[in-house]
Amino acid sequence: MDIKTYELKTTVDYGMELLSYVALPADTTDASAVPGILVAPEWWGSVAYPQHVAEKLARAGFAAITMDIYGEGKLTTDAAQANEWMQQMLADPDKLMGRCQAILNDFSDQLPVDGNNLGAIGFCFGGKIVLDMAREGMPLKAIATFHGNPAPKQPAEKGKFTAEVLVAHGADDSMVSMDAIEGLKKELDNAEVTYTIDVYDDAKHGFSNPEADKRAADNGIDLGYNETAANESWNKMIEFMREKLHNHDE
Repeated sequence: MDIKTYELKTTVDYGMELLSYVALPADTTDASAVPGILVAPEWWGSVAYPQHVAEKLARAGFAAITMDIYGEGKLTTDAAQANEWMQQMLADPDKLMGRCQAILNDFSDQLPVDGNNLGAIGFCFGGKIVLDMAREGMPLKAIATFHGNPAPKQPAEKGKFTAEVLVAHGADDSMVSMDAIEGLKKELDNAEVTYTIDVYDDAKHGFSNPEADKRAADNGIDLGYNETAANESWNKMIEFMREKLHNHDE
């Protein structure tokens, strides 16, 4: 499927510009609005890989936007810098959620996106972001996380958390423990949220990202790409989003 890509600017926080990356099926028009998926990247920011994710989603028939939550298009391959930026956002979770809400609004209002059929996927830090978006009650029907951090801004509430959830977790993830995943299960059970949690063998943190091995070597951190887990979890996510967002295009 042919796609088109461009930058969506969202102004927040008294002039800060968020420069998010949009990918759409090329034939999408206002009259043929398609379901939309917001992509929350790993702590590196909106680098090439999450932009590639948006393009793959567009080829699957969705409108997609890789959210620039740091602002001004900031990105890095240095883990210390990434951690500093992430901690700044975690220190002000209301600001972070405000930025996500603003991007969601612009994405669904300004583009040929079906605002009644929105989902979100997140990777690592982005996994926490998309879960928190649902915890905040944003109008999302489906959430998928890949090696995501499940720590809640506040626990999910019945009736407020309206999305169904798909979690892809690596059995060998040394950064997000199985105890944290068990905690997420209890949280979602308490809020009566429908969810599926898949644990992939021999998969480390970052298993979906083909650049994970290089990032691990360059930064001395325990990441690793697992092609089998990456492909299986991606295909399951696409099937999940098509089912929940009523998109059956090939």
